[in-house]
Amino acid sequence: MYRFTLPRDIYYGENALENLKNLKGKRAVLVLGGGSMKRFGFVDKALGYLQEAGMETRLIENVEPDPSVETVLNGAAVMREFEPDWIVSMGGGSPIDAAKAMWAFYEYPDTTFESLCIPFNFPLLRQKARFCAIPSTSGTATEVTAFSVITDYQKGIKYPLADFNITPDVAIIDPALAETMPAGLTAHTGMDALTHAIEAYVSTMHTVFTDPLALKAIEIVDRCLIPSYQGDMTCREEMHYGQCLAGMAFSNALLGIVHSMAHKTGAVFSTGHITHGLANAMYLPYVIAYNAQVPETAVRYADIARIMGITGTVEECVAGLQNKIRSMNDAMGIPNTLKDFGINEQEFLEKLPAIAENAVGDACTGTNPRPIDPATMAKLFTCIYYGNKVDF
Repeated sequence: MYRFTLPRDIYYGENALENLKNLKGKRAVLVLGGGSMKRFGFVDKALGYLQEAGMETRLIENVEPDPSVETVLNGAAVMREFEPDWIVSMGGGSPIDAAKAMWAFYEYPDTTFESLCIPFNFPLLRQKARFCAIPSTSGTATEVTAFSVITDYQKGIKYPLADFNITPDVAIIDPALAETMPAGLTAHTGMDALTHAIEAYVSTMHTVFTDPLALKAIEIVDRCLIPSYQGDMTCREEMHYGQCLAGMAFSNALLGIVHSMAHKTGAVFSTGHITHGLANAMYLPYVIAYNAQVPETAVRYADIARIMGITGTVEECVAGLQNKIRSMNDAMGIPNTLKDFGINEQEFLEKLPAIAENAVGDACTGTNPRPIDPATMAKLFTCIYYGNKVDF
C-alpha cells in the first residue's frame, strides 16, 4: 500500500498572498529569513492580511541559510511563550524548513532532535497549531513536502527530517515573491527543482501518482529555467509552479543519492559552503551515469531525456541527458566539478572516507535506484572532484 499526501489547500497565482486573511485563529507567528521579504514589502502585506483575519501576530526573524539546530530551538521557545495557533513561514526554503522543526518542539518541548532525525518518527502534530508556508524561491518546494533540512554546524552535517506530519496545511504560491530572486539564486533553486523531479521519477518509490508530476516539472524547468535566469518574469512564474509540482512528486516518491551527497558536503569544507542547489546541479550528471547501469533506470532516464528534447537510443538519451544538464550548468555559471568549485584537494581527500560513509547513511539513499556502499560512494565523489568518467 502506498500513500500520497499534499497540503489541504494550495493557493496560487496573482495576489495569492491575500488568502492569509481567510485563516481562522487567534494568534499567528510569522517565521522569516534574512530580511528580503521585509525590503520588498511582503511582510507588511502578510501582517495586514493576518490582522484582517483577526489574529495577533509576532515575528521570528533572521533564520539563516541552512538553519541550525540552535535557531530551531530558539524559535520554538518563542512559540511556547506566544502560543500561536497558526505558524506562517515566508521566504526561501530555510525559514520554512526551520519553522517546520520549530513546530515539533513547540508542541512537544521534551522531544529530542535525535528522535526527529529518525525518518517518519515525528509525534502527532496539530495539537496546538496549523502551518502555512509561502515560498519566495523556486526550488525547495518545502511548502508542499514532508521534509525539512536542519544543519548541525558542530558536526558539519545536514540532517533531512522526514514525516508526513510536517506537510503544511496551506501553501501559498504567489509568483510576485519569486520575482525578487537574484540570478544566482534563480539558477541554484531551479536546478534543485530539476534534481527533485529527476530523482523522484527514478526513485524506487515512484508511483502512478508521482510520475506525471515529475515529468511535467521537468518539462517546465527545461523550457523556463534559463529564460527565468535571464530575467523573463513569465518563465519565472512558471518555474514557481513547476518547482511546486516537483515537490509534490518527491515528497511522495522520495529522492536519491544526489541529495544524500549534497546533504553531507554542503557545510563540511573549510574552503567554502556549497549551496544545496548548486551541489545538486554539480552532482546530478555523475549520479545519472552511476544509476543508469541499472537497465530499468536507464529507460526512465531516457523518458526524461525525451521530455527535454533529446532523441536516440536509451544509451544515447542517457548520455544526452548528462550533457544537457552540464550545458545548463555552464549557461548559469555553475561548476561541474568540486575542484572547479574551489574545494582544496588535500582537505577533500582527508575528509572523503567520512563524507562517503555519511552520505551512504543519509535518509535519501534508501530509495536510490542503485544500491551503494561507502567505498563506491568514495569513488563517485572522486569522479565528481576531478571530473572523471563514471564507469563502475
